[in-house]
Amino acid sequence: MGGVNKPLYGVGSSKKDLMALPMPVRRLFGHALDFAQRGDQHGTAKPLKGFGGAGVLEILEDDAGGTYRAVYTVRFAQAVFVLHCFQKKSKSGIATPQQDMDVIRARLKVAELLAKELQHGKAGD
Repeated sequence: MGGVNKPLYGVGSSKKDLMALPMPVRRLFGHALDFAQRGDQHGTAKPLKGFGGAGVLEILEDDAGGTYRAVYTVRFAQAVFVLHCFQKKSKSGIATPQQDMDVIRARLKVAELLAKELQHGKAGD
């Protein structure tokens, strides 16, 4: 895609949640999201299981405070949407907790509506 920067939108509280993360984590997540905006995939990003393909991706980062995740979608041509940013609290297993999966699914539906508005030139900042 080279050179075309898609806009970046936070869905729900994802931008506020991202800004509350430790600075080193925010820096990595911001860098990975910049890649996504340019049509690339950062080395730390991988498809999130349960969403059928690479349209929904997650970035994981370990910090002294724990493990953090950011989930975003590149499924829509109009923009990159950050769906959820959170600290993984579960000490057992690597699966994303059901509550977080529910938030991601709900926000993906919101992102789909926002993408349609952007496509038709109706979304305001």
